[in-house]
Amino acid sequence: MRIGELAERAGTTTRTLRYYESRGLLPARRADNGYRAYDEDDLRLVQQIRTLQDFGFELEETRPFVECLRAGHPAGDACPASLAVYRRKLDELDSLIEQLRAVRAQVGAELARAELEAGAALPGGPEPRCELGG
Repeated sequence: MRIGELAERAGTTTRTLRYYESRGLLPARRADNGYRAYDEDDLRLVQQIRTLQDFGFELEETRPFVECLRAGHPAGDACPASLAVYRRKLDELDSLIEQLRAVRAQVGAELARAELEAGAALPGGPEPRCELGG
């Protein structure tokens, strides 16, 4: 198939496919007429890359998965290098989750403090008017 068909079937752009090719993630094969030529295996590579990027993987982190598919494995995550990338990504996500939990706790504490101050400042009085100047 040609680059336009691959892009359409993979749900991406020809520009993105050329970029993958320039990064060595997509093979650069040419037909006799000079056009780029792709097959179903290439479609699987692009789908693997896009799925991983949807999960938040950086493009370079997809390389072990692509290499695993190129080596003939039915799934890009069947190789030790791919499993190592999964483990690193899980560690990264766990760290981000902990950071977000800490920020959430801080925001919750600030909200509780602000609500107490707002209630204590005006017992029975009018609601404070907080307007943004523009």
